[in-house]
This record gives sequence, C-alpha cells and structure tokens, in this order.
Amino acid sequence: MTDLPARQAEPSGTAGDTQWAQAAGARLAEADAELARRFAEGGDVAGLVARRARAADALIREAWQRSVGDTRDVALFAVGGYGRGELYPHSDIDLLVLAEPAAQASWRDALAAFFALLWDVGLPASHAVRSAAQCTEAAADTTVMTALMESRPLVADVADRAALADAIAPSKIWPARKYFLAKVGEQEARHARYGDTSDNLEPNLKEGPGGLRDLQTLGWIALRSFGVGEVQALVALGHVGVDEAEALERVRAELSRLRYGLHLVCGRAEERLRFDHQKALATRLGYADDDRNLGVEQMMQGFYRSAALLRRISDRLLQRFEEHFDGAATPEPLDARFELRRGYLAARDKQWPHGDVGEVFALFSVWASHGELRGLHSHTARALAESLADLPAYAEARAEDRSAFMALLRGPTPVRTLERLARLGVLGRWLPEFAQVSGRMQFDLFHVYTVDQHTLAVLRNLASFSTGESESRFSVAHEVWPTVRKPELLLLAGLFHDIAKGRGGDHSALGADDARAFCQAHGLGEADTALVEWLVRRHLLMSITAQKQDISDPAVIHRFAGEVADRERLDYLYLLTCADIAGTSPKLWNAWKDRLLADLRIATRLALRRGLEHPVAAGERIEETRAAVLARLSSQGMDGGAADALLARFPEYSFLRGDPEQVAWQAAALRDARVGDVVVRARFLDEDSQAMEVFVHSTDRSGLFAAIAITLDRMGLAILQARALDGPDGTIFDSFQVIPGDMRHPPDTDAIARDLAAALGGPLEGIRPARRTLPSHLRHFRIPPNIGFSASPDGRATVVSLVCTDRPGLLADVAHTLRQQGLRVYDARIATFGERAEDVFRVGDVDGKALGQARQEQLREALLARIDGEATA
Repeated sequence: MTDLPARQAEPSGTAGDTQWAQAAGARLAEADAELARRFAEGGDVAGLVARRARAADALIREAWQRSVGDTRDVALFAVGGYGRGELYPHSDIDLLVLAEPAAQASWRDALAAFFALLWDVGLPASHAVRSAAQCTEAAADTTVMTALMESRPLVADVADRAALADAIAPSKIWPARKYFLAKVGEQEARHARYGDTSDNLEPNLKEGPGGLRDLQTLGWIALRSFGVGEVQALVALGHVGVDEAEALERVRAELSRLRYGLHLVCGRAEERLRFDHQKALATRLGYADDDRNLGVEQMMQGFYRSAALLRRISDRLLQRFEEHFDGAATPEPLDARFELRRGYLAARDKQWPHGDVGEVFALFSVWASHGELRGLHSHTARALAESLADLPAYAEARAEDRSAFMALLRGPTPVRTLERLARLGVLGRWLPEFAQVSGRMQFDLFHVYTVDQHTLAVLRNLASFSTGESESRFSVAHEVWPTVRKPELLLLAGLFHDIAKGRGGDHSALGADDARAFCQAHGLGEADTALVEWLVRRHLLMSITAQKQDISDPAVIHRFAGEVADRERLDYLYLLTCADIAGTSPKLWNAWKDRLLADLRIATRLALRRGLEHPVAAGERIEETRAAVLARLSSQGMDGGAADALLARFPEYSFLRGDPEQVAWQAAALRDARVGDVVVRARFLDEDSQAMEVFVHSTDRSGLFAAIAITLDRMGLAILQARALDGPDGTIFDSFQVIPGDMRHPPDTDAIARDLAAALGGPLEGIRPARRTLPSHLRHFRIPPNIGFSASPDGRATVVSLVCTDRPGLLADVAHTLRQQGLRVYDARIATFGERAEDVFRVGDVDGKALGQARQEQLREALLARIDGEATA
C-alpha cells in the first residue's frame, strides 16, 4: 500500500512521540521561516505553497507511521486545497481517512493518536473518517464533493485510489452538467453575500467576487466536466484561449501573492483584507508612497483590477461551459451585423470588430435597444477583449465615432450602457482618464467604493431620477429631473466629476479641463460645454454650502445664488449633488441631507427669482416669517392676542433663521408652558424618514447645551446640526437635528422628549459623556486635530472650527469640554465625512462676548487633550 519502509506503529503517547513532535515542530517552523524569506525575495507563490504542502506531507506521513503504521485497512488522503497541493502559511489542512466501518472501529485509538500528534506538531488538521459508501453519501453536499474531487493520496495504494474515485464517479453522484449548474448557483449566492461587487473597501481575497474561489470554481468545473484540473489545460480542448489562460495565470499570481503575504502579516489564516492589515501588507509587498498615491492605494488598485479581469473572463468561460452541456443554439438574426445565440448578443462576422470602434459602439447600441439580454456571447466578448488594444481613444477617433458615442448617451438606458462599456474595458480605452481611476481606492472611510465604481453609482442614481417615480431616499429629485434640458450633459458631468482623483492637485479643476476637452471633441456647443465644465469644477459647492454653512442665513443664500447664477445650473447641480453624496457611501445619505439640499435649492430659486440685485434684508425676513407663523397659529385656533404674546417670548433670530412651519411647531409646544418649565419636543422631519428635530426650551443654566448633547448621545442619537438661541428673561430656544445611530430600531419621539426633559430637570453636573472604546478600524485613519478660531460676522462671538478623526461620542466630549471651560454655545454645525469630522461652533463667554487670544489658546489645549485622549469621560 505504501512505499515507506515497513514498521509497526509505536504506542501512542510515548516519550518518543513527544520528542518527535517537538523536533517535527521545529522542522516545520524552520521550513516556514525559509519560505517567508523566499517570499520576501520575490519567490513564486505557486512554488512556495507547493513546497509547504510537501513539507506537511512528509511530517504527516511520519506521524502516520508512528501512530498507525503499515496496514491495508485504512488509507490517508489530502483533500480540499491541501489536496490540490497548495498550502498557504496558515491554511487549513483537510484529511480523509478512507476505511470500511470495521476498520474504523479497529483503528479508532490509533487514528485519534495520529490526529493528536499532528496538533502537537503545529499542524491542526480537519479530518473525516469515512468508508467509500459514506463518501458517496457525504458528497451529496457539493462542498464535500468538491473537496473529495481534489483528493491526493498520502498513504494509499492503487485500490484505495480507485475506491475513492468510484465513490464519487459521475455515474453515482453529481453528473457533470448537474455539478456545473450547482457550482454556478453557489458562485452567484456567494457573490450576492458580498454585494455582488469586488470593490469593497475590505475585500475577501478568497471568497469575494473576483477572488481566488472564482478561479478555483473554474478549475473544479473543468475537472468534473473534462477531467483536467487546471484551466490552462482547457486551451488544448478549445474552451479557453491562450490569451485568456495567460490573463488568468497573471490574476492567480497577483491574488496568491496578496493572500500569502496577508497570512504572514496576520500570523493566522485571514482571508479578508481589513484596514488593520492593508498598510502593513503593502509595505511587506514593497509598495511605497509617492507624491500622488499611497502605497496601500497602489496595492489595492492592483487587486481591484485583477478581480475585475477575473470576473470578465469567468463570465465568458462559464457561458462556454453552458454551451458545452446544452449545445450551441440556432442563431436568431437581429440585423445584418448582429444576432442572438441563447439570449446572448453576438456579432455575425467572425472577424468582428476589425479594430473599428464604430463597430463596437454599434454593438452597444443594439444591446441597449433590445432590453435585458443575457449579455454578450462569449466569442464576441472575447473578440472585444482582444481588440481593446487596437481601439482608439476619443482624441484620435473619427468624428463619426464620436457622434456614435454621444448617440449612446442620448439613446435608451444610457447609464446601463455606460456600465457595460466600463465593465468590458471599452470606456477606459475611449476615455483614458477613466482607465486611470479604474480600481483606484482612497484609503479612508468616506469613499467606500473605488473611484470608477463610485462614478457608476452616481450615474445609476441619476438614472433613478429619470423614472419620474418618487423614491424614499430622494424627496424631490424626480420632480426636478424633467427640468433638465439635456440629460446627457448631466451624465457627462457625473462621468467626469471625480475622474482626476489621484493625479495630484485639485481634482475638480483638473476634471473640468478634461470635461471641456471631451465636450469640444464630441461637438458640443459652447453653452453646453461650459455647463458641463462648470458642474465638474463646482460639483462640491452645493454640498459644502449645505453642510458647512447656515443656509437659513439670507447672506449665505445670496452668496450661493451668486455663484450658481441661474436656475438651470442650480437644478443640474442639485441633481448631481444628490447623486454624488448618495453614491459615495450607503451610510452617507440620509433624510436630513435630502431635506437640507432641497431647502437650499428652494431658497436659492427664490433668491434668483427676486434678482441678485435685491437681497433679502434681515428685517424683511423677520416680518415675513412672523406673519406666516401667526397665520399658522390662527389656523390652529389661537386668537391673535395670544399668538402675539406667545411669539413675543421668541428671540428675533428664530424668525430670521427658522422657517414658519418650524417656529409654529415650537410655539405650539410652549402654548401651555409656565415660566421656568423645561419643555422638550421631538418630531420626525417627514413621514418617510428617521431624521428628527428635537426642541428644548428652558431657563438657561451653565452647561445646559453640553447636558443636552451628552444625553442625546447616550440615547444613541447622532447630532447633525444644533442651534442655541437666547430668548427673553434668561431662557433658551435650542433645536437639534438628529438621526438614530442604529437605523434598524425606529426611535420613539415621545420617549426621547420625556427622557431628555427628565434628565434636564435635575442637576446637570452629573450628566457626563458615556465611556466608549475607539472602534478598531478608526485607529488606522487618524487625522491630526486642527482647531481654528475666527470672529463671527457680527463680532459678538467666536467661531471655533474643529477638524479631527470622527468617533462615537465626539460631540458629547467636545460639548463637555466647552462646559468645563465655562463657554456658551450659540450654534453648531456637525459634518462627518467617513472618518473625518468637520464641526463648527459659535461660542461666547459667560458674559456673551467673543473669546480673547488667551481664552482661545486655553480652549485649544483643552480640546486637544480631550480629542487625543480616550473617548471617555
């Protein structure tokens, strides 16, 4: 049964076993150290994993001899990845003991000693002990079946090998076609678990879309279907092209090197490329920062591009496997150049596309006009891939080809077409600047997609606006879309808005230059070109204005309206801004931002309608708002005298900055309140969102703002905006825009109001920030704190700007520090961009005056101590 010298197994648990295990463990450690050294020197990973498998083979056979010895009753096989002869530094070792039931019982103790010995060596093995019949039964699970298919004999004779092969033969279980369909279904389900994208910030190198498992799946299908274990072997069978096989080998080498290095960096079997390890791995692999991109960004871009290439080729091969099983379909002609084959679009000319980009655009035009086809036929997709290098960029293309591209943007489903062009590599050839950002990640928590995938997400959002149907995330975008004169201009702005990321300099300005050149080359008129250029150059304007400035201030609206200049640009910019923010991260867009941008758009339209030469005066705004509030209160049954008396208790600033509906709601809350009462109300901003406004009216006390902020934080509510206003007779009118930190649990506004009022009704000194541990992922994105001071426009307060790493409880800690410093908070705007917090506070001393230089430095030191310290009280 075995080529090893005949010997009897030694009794288990002997001193000899202990000494052998120690020596074997030392040999394994020495081998691993040597392999790590070779890896650092650039050794081929395929050779390294094979050498480690052989080293494990030798030790496992020795342990078998010590524990089991020579017998024909039991056999030992390596299965799974180890069966393939691949063993990464910390990969699992999967073993199968093949034995009939009687032999299993006879050798139970010896096998137990064998596996225990492997653990002592440092080779913890997963194992199964099965008979041939039990293997057939267990192989009903495709995972078990796949592991057995890759079996490799360690201690087994010809009969053992034949028995295992017969146990999983297609005649008994999993015929080739059935196995193929099962594996395709498994892959689709696995991809769905990862959001069907390989562009996650922390991708799984093994299981994620475009990961090593996709390559292995192709090999498993090839093994079951054609009896060859490597995709490269399919070249001779005509199922895979030489170019495709070479590309897959490059991808395998790239992914394998990442995985091998990740195991070494982590010191354990880790398959997910987490933030904790990305920088260390990039350094280990020799990536270095340059003046444009971090080394870790270069490494991740290599992964994303490899994953995308693997997915493209895998799609083609799986389609060919399908045709192998089901036969080639009878072509269904669509026109003189294209046809359908089994629902796939194919070129009728076998020499297509002859390096002609016009032919390529014609293909995508037909694809767009025929609804949801299954995709491109594999032969056409391969021909397209092979021709990419011959396709011209737009600058070198013919005028008719540029017209054909613009026709795609003006045709049916233009965003779907752009996605297809991008996925198949055509867009990167036509627009080289897009190829530069393909797979480019930004090492932060704000951008959760690569630049190219973010761009496509923005375009998909724009496409959703065009349906004319309301979507819960966007309250008015579908109403604004019909005002867009030329939708293709908005799509071009979305395509170019981030296209200059990673080049150094201002990406908005560089992208605007690219956009102008592209538009001019494609025959757009000056007005249209200027609009696209402006949108790209100023695509952050509306977002920054809404999130960092007080849009209830007429002066802010007037300045913004002056930059926008006309209502057409405003509507284009509004839609682009909504799509951009929502396409940056699923967590970034919320109802508060939706309302904020909608309010800014409405206020700016009114300013433009009035004329920029007629800005709103403060007195006019106050009187307009007061009159609107009185009308609302009257409609609610309050007589004029009572309403006037109630509104006299409000600070004028409420009418200058607040909208009538908000002030009327606050007034209703105070209708029956007595002097000195703590009044708290909470409400949803609209029916379909979880964004809320919390209103607090009370007699002012030292540290009240901090107490409110800390209590809301303890309730799990994130504060997005805060405004603290002083009313007559030492009262405060504070309002907070908040959202729940956990969107899965809808908040109870009555409970929020009740609990906050109860907290504020007692001593404030005991209300302190909650103790929290800094989330591990934030430790890798630390932003050095930057604290700035400036005078408020009226000179009566100090504006404190804070930029630092965001973390749970940050605002509560900052508010607590302001309280300790004896400062009053008049206004706060909270902006978070991934791991970056950019907060602004308008503060004054106890006398309501701006801070002098000494107080500013004292506050700076206190804030830095709080921010740099633990996130605790």
